[in-house]
Amino acid sequence: MLKAQSKPKDTITRVERTGDVLLLETMRGKLQIEPKREDIFRIRYTRREEFAKETGIGILTDIGFSDWSYESMPEEIIVTTKRLVLRIARSTSAIRYYDKRGRLLLAENAKEPRVLEEFASYRVVIDEFTKFEEVQTPDGVKRAIRQADKEFDKNLYHTRLKLSFQDGERLYGLGQAEEGYLNLRGSVQYLHQANRKIAVPFLLSSRQYGLLSATGSPAVFRDDRYGCGFYTEADSELDYYFMTGGCMDEIISCYRYLTGKAAMLPRWAFGFIQSQERYETQEEVLTVAQMHRKKGIGLDGIVLDWCSWEGEQWGQKSFDKERFPNVKEMTDKLHQDQIHFMISVWPNMKEGCENYNEFSKNNLLLPASDIYDAFQKEGRELYWKQAREGIFEFGTDAWWCDSSEPFTPEWARAEKPEPEEMYQEFVQEASQYLPIEKCNAYGLVHAQGIYEGQRKTDSKKRVMNLTRNGYTGQQKYGAVLWSGDIEATWETYRNQMAAGLNFCASGLPYWTLDIGAFFVKKGTPWFWNGDYEEGMNDLGYQELFTRWYQLGVFLPIFRSHGTDTRREMWMVNGPGNLFYEAILFANRLRYCLMPYIYSLAGAVWRKDETMMRMLAFDFGTDEKALDCKDQFLFGKSLMVCPVMEAMYYQADSVPVTDVEKVREVYFPEGIEWYDFYTGKKYKGGTTCKVEAPIGYIPLFVKAGSIIPLTEGMESTAELRDADIELRIFPGKDASFEYYEDAGDGYGYESGEYSITLIDWLEEEHRVRIKVPEKSYDWLNSEKEFKVKVY
Repeated sequence: MLKAQSKPKDTITRVERTGDVLLLETMRGKLQIEPKREDIFRIRYTRREEFAKETGIGILTDIGFSDWSYESMPEEIIVTTKRLVLRIARSTSAIRYYDKRGRLLLAENAKEPRVLEEFASYRVVIDEFTKFEEVQTPDGVKRAIRQADKEFDKNLYHTRLKLSFQDGERLYGLGQAEEGYLNLRGSVQYLHQANRKIAVPFLLSSRQYGLLSATGSPAVFRDDRYGCGFYTEADSELDYYFMTGGCMDEIISCYRYLTGKAAMLPRWAFGFIQSQERYETQEEVLTVAQMHRKKGIGLDGIVLDWCSWEGEQWGQKSFDKERFPNVKEMTDKLHQDQIHFMISVWPNMKEGCENYNEFSKNNLLLPASDIYDAFQKEGRELYWKQAREGIFEFGTDAWWCDSSEPFTPEWARAEKPEPEEMYQEFVQEASQYLPIEKCNAYGLVHAQGIYEGQRKTDSKKRVMNLTRNGYTGQQKYGAVLWSGDIEATWETYRNQMAAGLNFCASGLPYWTLDIGAFFVKKGTPWFWNGDYEEGMNDLGYQELFTRWYQLGVFLPIFRSHGTDTRREMWMVNGPGNLFYEAILFANRLRYCLMPYIYSLAGAVWRKDETMMRMLAFDFGTDEKALDCKDQFLFGKSLMVCPVMEAMYYQADSVPVTDVEKVREVYFPEGIEWYDFYTGKKYKGGTTCKVEAPIGYIPLFVKAGSIIPLTEGMESTAELRDADIELRIFPGKDASFEYYEDAGDGYGYESGEYSITLIDWLEEEHRVRIKVPEKSYDWLNSEKEFKVKVY
């Protein structure tokens, strides 16, 4: 008969404080408790003699903190700061986290909190026996390793952090996924990078704590019958940060304390950005831009998508001189009309082109690939040198770092893989080129190179980098993330809401999407799966595009893009111009709200706030609000309620009949709400049907709010000299900090910005305005503030 062998436990055998660190030795390994602030702890566990020397990738701040104490008790060790109490069981070393009121926030699994499984990691050896394959993808032809020898690299661990969540607790974040989950409880989330997926290993709880894994590897979050917690594919140790706060904004602030403040984007980035796949010539770019001005449509940026290069030189950072004969002349004309120029750049380069040859000569490509090695400082510097010489010096204002994963094996499949299969294929593919413990972080270091290079070259122009992939801490590099090449269906549109809300709950504030979706029609392979074969000639698509555009008005970045069909607003011309007028109204509303929007951006940098906010951010005790995924707050005052079903036309221009032009809206409890357009009031804690015609998106304002607006503008450059209307929505005292700065450059980092303090005094029924004392060249001290009280 077999005899069971006892499994060793992590029973604590020794406790020692050394400086700002508490070391707990166990029968199996070492556990290190490192307070970083009164509200942040770093937890590390290893079975080796020494802990790793470095912090996790993307984590910027890891200084010590000494204002804490501990008690060594017979059954447990208690670690205390002003904000947190950690109770660590001696028998298993499991940690329970409490706030100062004694409320349990989170508990590690009581029996076995942590598992390390050591394995040998190998790297690919490129020699004469290596076999390659060229794979045609929508991101160009990519060279793939299909067979290669490997050699031992190092020993790493598969790590598991086992957790016990509480009844009724909701979990958010972990980046962006496409399945439509808001609350991640009861789900499995595969944290790897893909065209439509952005992995960020940061979890935000409705119980007011955050959990940041310090990994750079692919990972899995699980909350199902097979267990709860985090699994990481490859790490030198288990390493995570626990943080808490009185509200979700405070937890996001903890995250940015560790990973870096979100850089201010240029003011123009918050205006409308027109894009499509693709504008092919200099003349076409200028014609589309001028048409916006001619028609009085607000526009701040226009985008040149792929193939700016000559012929088949994919990824070459230069312009085809036949199609773009004078780029500087083009950007000068755009700038005269206050329109900015963005261009797509790629990490992969066609073998044989000038840029590729320079990287190859300097041995700065990833092994056996046409992708540059962004993990090497020299690689990032060479990439920027090429971008500066070939693109930036001609007046380019912004970057579109496309395919910044840059490994998307699912995109080479005829049929869409299942989530677990997609995860495994990414691990297998990416780890052939990158160290497996860094596979998720390529987009981060790619963005770092663009940011650092541009700042050294031109400090007067803020970095604006629209990129398809992000990771821990990328907010400090002027990055805006978008949701990839999605398809035009109402289901996709609905799922994008949860995708964006969870992404913004992951600590990175700037997110957008392709208004109208990238793929409109149906084709092969699997991702070409839209519902509208006639494109913009289909009234059903015009309606979906209109509703999507209305949602876009209230995203941090407002941008249209896609293939299959033209995307300029004037292509939307339904019966009686019904849809066109609705889109034009939405465009003008974005510019009217610019004083509010740019102030929100200022608060993102100054106060670590979040612009696109799930209702849980501000109504954490409202059970209905915690699960609401078809409404959100834009800033702390505006509640956006997109229409998410067809009311006029189905696909193929088939009319919809017997459908009320209304949608249900839940008004979070504890406060009254105003209809933004009419001033009608609604009681909190109720659900009501509200009018939802195609002409506008349902929009509501919390009582006790101040919304600064201006007259409709055609570019954000007009904001400097615009008069401001203060719309007061009474019901309680209110305040607003109206933020202004130069709109570009980095003077704001040294205090060159202006705050006008605006207060609504409910009892006195009056507004109090305190103008800033400092004056700047860019500040219009003569602007008027007009007041309208609802």
